[in-house]
Amino acid sequence: MTDGQTTYRVLARKYRPATFAELIGQEAMVRTLTNAIATGRIAHAFILTGVRGVGKTTTARILARALNCVGPDGKGGPTITPCGQCEPCRAIAEDRHVDVLEMDAASRTGVEDIRELTDGVRYKPVTARYKVYIIDEVHMLSRQAFNALLKTLEEPPPDVKFIFATTEIQKVPITVLSRCQRFSLRRVPAELLEAHYAKVLEAEKVAAEPAALVLVARAADGSVRDGLSLLDQAIALSGGAAIAEASVRDMLGIADKGLVFDLLETVLKGDAAGALGRLGSLYDGGADPVLVVQDLLDLVHFLMRLKLTPSAGEGDPAVEGERGRGQPLAAKLSVPVLVRAWQMLLKGLSEIQIAPSPLQAAEMVLVRLTHVADLPAPADVVKALSTEGTGVPASSARSPSGTSTGTAAPSMLGGGPGIPSARRSAVGESEPTGAPGMLRATEPTTAPAPGPEPMPQSFAEVVALFDRKREALLRSHLFANAHLVRFEPGRIELRPTEGAPRDLANRLGKLLGDWTGERWVVSISQNEGEPTLREQAAARDETLRHEAAAHPLVRAVLDAFPGARIEAVRDIGRDAAAPLDPELPADEAGEGEP
Repeated sequence: MTDGQTTYRVLARKYRPATFAELIGQEAMVRTLTNAIATGRIAHAFILTGVRGVGKTTTARILARALNCVGPDGKGGPTITPCGQCEPCRAIAEDRHVDVLEMDAASRTGVEDIRELTDGVRYKPVTARYKVYIIDEVHMLSRQAFNALLKTLEEPPPDVKFIFATTEIQKVPITVLSRCQRFSLRRVPAELLEAHYAKVLEAEKVAAEPAALVLVARAADGSVRDGLSLLDQAIALSGGAAIAEASVRDMLGIADKGLVFDLLETVLKGDAAGALGRLGSLYDGGADPVLVVQDLLDLVHFLMRLKLTPSAGEGDPAVEGERGRGQPLAAKLSVPVLVRAWQMLLKGLSEIQIAPSPLQAAEMVLVRLTHVADLPAPADVVKALSTEGTGVPASSARSPSGTSTGTAAPSMLGGGPGIPSARRSAVGESEPTGAPGMLRATEPTTAPAPGPEPMPQSFAEVVALFDRKREALLRSHLFANAHLVRFEPGRIELRPTEGAPRDLANRLGKLLGDWTGERWVVSISQNEGEPTLREQAAARDETLRHEAAAHPLVRAVLDAFPGARIEAVRDIGRDAAAPLDPELPADEAGEGEP
């Protein structure tokens, strides 16, 4: 290898920000830290959260430098603009400062690792103003490790600062979050990423088509680092030439926009065979079925914008070419048609992402969309059915097989609405006597929507509600794997056992909110709490057995039959609504006949 090859640094490392001024898209956080440092109100612990690649670890390192910078003359104090020249700044930047300790919680999750860290907190910094502990992916720490950290985190020495970074803030205990100053780093907008990547390419002396940078910025999905990695790959693919849009599309598996337009038009015309053929061609050309459907979603959204705001996209070179072809298509399509296409594609996208064969799933999505291409808009159906004495000729209906029984039903891209006869029952149509071939509206009958559930007044009522709603799995976890710490209507505090799912609190709060129509706050606690409902039921059953065994008649039976024992006691007065152990049949759990 040449020296150039061995010393090459990837763009994500080469252009990592060294100051807060170089961070992009995080103005709110920088402004807060600037004011805090200027007024001397520096928190003892920070937690940075956000998606991968937005600058959490980078921010932590810059903050460590800002707290320990002494300036070129060695007399400076904490500053939002570290000089980068003093010994602390250079040592931290080179990851060799003895008082700035960085730990990866993904590989050091145990309580012993945290105890080793907290033992060092007692000692003064060797050379720095503050001893800084940076813990990346802090949500990976075990429960015992978090507990070992709590006391030190609440009352650290004045010369110690903690900086945590995580992509999954919901997995961090609330007891830790309450002791930290939290900063949520935003996804960086695509426009800022485009400008940033253009500066990087200018510094690298590499040319690129503007549309290619747009594709890279969109694929980055708000992550600066992801986009720089893609840019590195695009530079290598171009082989020293300018980065072309076509090469980036091939690299990302994105279909050409013109071909996506062709595919959407074919689908909306109801041509299933043609749509499958176009999708097959895109797949053979390297396009990912998931990305093809995402492109169709983007295109439908763009057409909706053009429909509502004809000037949408003006002046944007990335979509200027799409406007010329999109405007005539948007004029042909109605808003209900575009909304229906959006909903079906969005539903289909989730199916494709979990299907064993994404291509087959994408084909089924397109087939479904072509078969509803000739459906009238809901407003047209209502209008046709609500017009007394008028109807739609039955000759214009389609048969269930999809073949026309008379005049062909119009597609989304042509003609007025038709009402398929195979779907009459769905809209409450009947054929009146004396008027063959005409449809008359009948009064639709719809079941009243269920109202919200009453607010449970106890944790037992919450579990009973999950029982009624047939949420058996969650109900089982609430019964057996949750210690109630605190309850009041609208607020629950739990200590889950090891067997409980990690998202128990989130799912519990969401479902209770959906069912009752009120907001529920469900939090995780480290307090001991009450025994689980299963433990309470077991204790209650044990008490009943002891009481029964002390009864003279029962005692006489046990004496008369050596070896006999009491297996279960049924309490006739037991509340039938009380939650039962889901692993026992109802009659064995106390709800059978007395």
